[in-house]
Amino acid sequence: MAAKTNTPAHGLFTTGEPISAWTVSTALPVTYQVAFTPQILGPANPALAHAGAPAGRRLVVVEETVHRLYGDRIRAYFEARGLTTALCVLPAHEQVKTMDSVFLVAEQMDRFGVSRRHEPVIAMGGGVLMDVVGLACSLYRRSTPFVRVPTTLIGLVDAGVGAKTGVNFGPHKNRLGTYHPAAVTLLDPAFLATLDQRHLSNGLAEVLKVALIKDKRLFELLDRTGEQLIEQRFQGPTPGGEVLVRAVHGMLQELQPNLWEHRLERSMDYGHSFSPTVEMRALPELLHGEAVCLDMALTTVLAQRRGLVERTERDRVLTVMRKLRLPLWHRLLDAATLADALADTVRHRDGRQRFPLPVGIGAGCFADDVTADEIAAAAAELEELACAAR
Repeated sequence: MAAKTNTPAHGLFTTGEPISAWTVSTALPVTYQVAFTPQILGPANPALAHAGAPAGRRLVVVEETVHRLYGDRIRAYFEARGLTTALCVLPAHEQVKTMDSVFLVAEQMDRFGVSRRHEPVIAMGGGVLMDVVGLACSLYRRSTPFVRVPTTLIGLVDAGVGAKTGVNFGPHKNRLGTYHPAAVTLLDPAFLATLDQRHLSNGLAEVLKVALIKDKRLFELLDRTGEQLIEQRFQGPTPGGEVLVRAVHGMLQELQPNLWEHRLERSMDYGHSFSPTVEMRALPELLHGEAVCLDMALTTVLAQRRGLVERTERDRVLTVMRKLRLPLWHRLLDAATLADALADTVRHRDGRQRFPLPVGIGAGCFADDVTADEIAAAAAELEELACAAR
């Protein structure tokens, strides 16, 4: 049998006569849902009970702080819906974002006897918990569905809406991971009512990322209402709904055409060139969004020095960062750390910088020619600007 020609993109292709080699070309269609779902723990609301599969047994993995605040309501919800559940309460922060936590979840899945397709695990917590549970589900029987219920702002606008899972390995952030999107992500901003100011600001850094690189309208909203949104925890009269919707929509617009990261030039990597190394070396001092903001502050100054951002725009960006109660400077923005960070990012991006830089406010470009001297000069200027603002 000779090799096939002019065939569809997917199929089984053979080489030689008689056949001596095969090429298997296939694709896995992926569909998942992200939806704002107010009052998700209201007993009359069926959304969580039916998310990902018909109502049935559920293993619910809950971050320990969420369990302390909402554990009784979570139990009452599933009892009211008549579902058999087991709760697994897990600490979840960067220092325990490891394979040990993944194995703890896998052990609970095994003990509960999760079926392979029709009993999605429910993850309720912040980004760390969802990453850990997602990785465990991707590994358990090679693919077990799960449902995400983010309870932090960074989970709601960032970690909860994509396809990636991951845990830290050694000194490296998210070095071990998979692509395994949740079947359903349910977003309820009511959880933000119990979030403290620092974690609200932490999530707003990822909202600001979307604003700076692709959505000037979102930046204007943050400039005008960001302080009030923090004070009101997205619960008050200040219209936070548009901020959340634009942030989630902007993320999904960028992720959907490139969900598996076949293209390594990704605008949503803005703020993530230096921050992984800085964050891990600073642990537990910096939260993820705080490290991302430091990265964005540095690259805003770098872009201004390149003529991509006006000086007035640079100053406005830094002012909004301060309004959102985010840091502009940290001692780890030193030459050695930044050089190590960039080298690791180049390896991650397959040998090129593919460096996202802002163009004005609300647009971006990619660079492959950023030098160590240029980074050091931008860092020195940022330190001066941060000190002058105190």
